[in-house]
Amino acid sequence: MAIKLDSSFYHRKDVLKLSRELLGKVLCTDLPGGFTSAVITETEAYAGVEDRASHAFGGRRTKRTEPMFQEGGIAYVYLCYGIHHLFNVVTAGRDTPHAILVRAAKPLEGAAVMLKRRSKAKIDSALMAGPGTMTQAMGITTPLSGESLLKNRIWIEDRGILIAESAIQVGPRVGVDYAAEDAARPYRFIASR
Repeated sequence: MAIKLDSSFYHRKDVLKLSRELLGKVLCTDLPGGFTSAVITETEAYAGVEDRASHAFGGRRTKRTEPMFQEGGIAYVYLCYGIHHLFNVVTAGRDTPHAILVRAAKPLEGAAVMLKRRSKAKIDSALMAGPGTMTQAMGITTPLSGESLLKNRIWIEDRGILIAESAIQVGPRVGVDYAAEDAARPYRFIASR
């Protein structure tokens, strides 16, 4: 049975625990092009103002990062390298800018829609293997930044998919070398494929 995650899931403060708990949850979108869903298989936690890898480090607050400072349970989507739209789940309470980057997923429903969005002929391991390809397949773009995850355009469900602790790899985040010692923090979680 599918249960949409509610605000009580997102409002918790432990961004690392939530990042682990998102593994096995199902990301859903009902956007132009059609409905899609996918099992989340990789996440990265970003711990707000004290985390040099976070867009909100030091309390940086800009038009782009404003969604991170809102109540948990909304999307933070930003453009990376001017090409890739990256989807983050905002957690914790207002003015605590914690976010979790969803890095990869496995397709469940809407495969034909995903293939069309990715201009691919068939499903393969690269379809949703990175944060940019995952968002492209799901139809997630920067105009969705600030969108509530409690509504019906983009949301996350618990469908009872359990990932054993022994099947979770933990390591440093990717592409945040600028964050000095914070780059080495074990904030990346991968469900063994």
